[in-house]
Amino acid sequence: MNVVVKGAGDLASGVAYVLKRAGFDVVMTDIDKPTVIRRPVSFAECMFKGQTTVEGMVAKKATLDDYKEILAEGSIPVLADPEGKVVADFQPDVLVDAILAKINLGTHRGDAPLVIGLGPGFCAQDDVDVVIETMRGHDLGRIILKGEPLTNTGTPGVIGGQSADRVLRSPGEGLFEEVARIGDRVQPGEVVARVAGVAITAPFEGVVRGLLMSGLPTFKGMKVGDIDPRPVEANCFTMSDKARALGGATLCAILEQRGGVDGL
Repeated sequence: MNVVVKGAGDLASGVAYVLKRAGFDVVMTDIDKPTVIRRPVSFAECMFKGQTTVEGMVAKKATLDDYKEILAEGSIPVLADPEGKVVADFQPDVLVDAILAKINLGTHRGDAPLVIGLGPGFCAQDDVDVVIETMRGHDLGRIILKGEPLTNTGTPGVIGGQSADRVLRSPGEGLFEEVARIGDRVQPGEVVARVAGVAITAPFEGVVRGLLMSGLPTFKGMKVGDIDPRPVEANCFTMSDKARALGGATLCAILEQRGGVDGL
């Protein structure tokens, strides 16, 4: 079974990882310079480095000319293809929109035999066939066959007792500059990054869980980093519980909607 996953951030990568391990051929798309934060666990990182590995699984930057070769060698191809041109070429059995933009950026029911949307912005049986709930809490990973997921609150989920405060945001327009590195322990007030020379400091003691790639342009209020209050550096380099939950839910939805294992 062939699957295209739109988006290659950490949650989309969790979905791709699970589907690949389940034996599906997975192709991913993103923009040329993705603004991912949890870069060590995002297949989008290969857009900057050419190749990246997440928990032993390899992804490579690809084009319409070579993505099938990358698939054949057992890796995940990631294309700079926000228009989704690879969908027409690859003819996937399943299309998963895991961009998590909170709005539908152009995915339609009928783009593939089965179309799945993650999170707010999609309505099952309207613009997609299935929606997966992405909000942390009791309903995380719920498979929605009719209707919409919970409304976006604009507030990040609670991790280690911290919610909105754990997210670092740009103070204004300008190029992003890393000062700390992902995995570093930081203290309250310690400079983690700068935008156009303006310092962004840690709000509390914790571990730098995510940072934007240096050199990317930002706008005021843009998410550029994440501080984890839990003192476990290894968590920065492995997929989150949320990513794994969404991957498992997407796999279940595919098996259910495509006739189970015998239907593959």
